[in-house]
Amino acid sequence: MNDHVMEKRNKHVQISESSGVMALLCISGGFQDAYTYNCRGHVFANAQTGNMVLLGQNFAAGNWQAGVRYLLPVFAFAVGIFGAEFVRRRLAGKGRLQWRQIIILFEALVLLAVGFLPQKLNLGANILVSFACAMQVQSFRKLNGNAYATTMCIGNLRTGTELMCAYLDTKDRELRNRSLQYFVFIGIFILGAAFGGILTAIWTERAVLLCSMVLIVVFVMMFVKEEDGRKP
Repeated sequence: MNDHVMEKRNKHVQISESSGVMALLCISGGFQDAYTYNCRGHVFANAQTGNMVLLGQNFAAGNWQAGVRYLLPVFAFAVGIFGAEFVRRRLAGKGRLQWRQIIILFEALVLLAVGFLPQKLNLGANILVSFACAMQVQSFRKLNGNAYATTMCIGNLRTGTELMCAYLDTKDRELRNRSLQYFVFIGIFILGAAFGGILTAIWTERAVLLCSMVLIVVFVMMFVKEEDGRKP
């Protein structure tokens, strides 16, 4: 694909799919996983596969109470997906706020509340964070027009590696660039997790308030309109 076509394609990328928005969401996604794992009883906010493994292990060992600690966040994640779809179907194209802005604002408020929950309410905190993360991952699924997840990496790693293999076979530079884009944003997610681990050790429960602030920045960024007038 020549530079003119690429320039035209990039011009039509929605703000919700832009690199800036997705980078902030990846940082927040990685941070939240580190936060819940390190501060809220070794439960993952986003990595529900990990929660399912720990769920199965605990139930198999007869640790029912511990298993429920992982079961409820998984259920909350599923409900969050449903909630995001409900908002999209009911509110897309209506009102002054874009439906994705409503999702982001809601997530920011949820995380704000989580930051003030004590350790004795870790189960509730994990349920809320998993619910909010699910709404984010369902609402923001593309990066510059390509499928991408901001709260987990396995699918991104698979796609990035597949594209690199295709590039080595075809020497198509667009495939290489798309592959590198996936790997860069995986690195951003890891950076968010690193910050999450460091800052959670310092600020404990309050550390997640930083994610809330990041999401408010995303909310404001999404007021930007595209040059061609399309809505995010």
